[in-house]
Amino acid sequence: NPNSMVFIPGVPVLKDVTSTAPFPSISAAGNSPLARSLFRVNGVKSVMFGSDFVTVVKDEDSDWPVLKPSIFATIMDFFASNQPVLVDAPPSAEPPTQDSEVVAMIKELLDERIRPSVQEDGGDIIYKDFKDGIVYLKLVGSCTSCPSSTVTLKHGVENMLMHYVEEVKGVEQVMDELDKISQEQLDKTDATLDGHVHGPSCSH
Repeated sequence: NPNSMVFIPGVPVLKDVTSTAPFPSISAAGNSPLARSLFRVNGVKSVMFGSDFVTVVKDEDSDWPVLKPSIFATIMDFFASNQPVLVDAPPSAEPPTQDSEVVAMIKELLDERIRPSVQEDGGDIIYKDFKDGIVYLKLVGSCTSCPSSTVTLKHGVENMLMHYVEEVKGVEQVMDELDKISQEQLDKTDATLDGHVHGPSCSH
């Protein structure tokens, strides 16, 4: 994804090495002082933390040569301040639900077989729901609006889950409003590029 870049601060970012923390917008960054600081950099669209990395997705109009020094300085200054990356979120009013055996198996496959390789590229796949044989997943970090993410989801993730869990009939991507807007912009860009590449040829 050309709009995504992974930053390695050289220190642990999240305590849990298997988890990630996505922040699709500044409104979702209430429990992270680091995410709020990064959103103050003009051009930063979304942020995600992993065990030892920070993935930043920029908007279409910004350039990495301008953004990269500001983002890196923000990250290093933050860790020098010894502030916590995440602060405690208010407890949820909903009691935790017990996963069914099928859902537990799906989550185990995602955690052990799929998410580690995706996280190596600065992204993550989050389980959202399982209903009527369909697994609903959300792509975050560098996977967001990445042209190859749908192919990865359909061919890689779907094939593996259907192979190991017979109850799984398919996989669908969950998109929030920001994701939909990003995808629409990406589609428009692709259509413009296709128009230039495959436009009407000149007759001689």
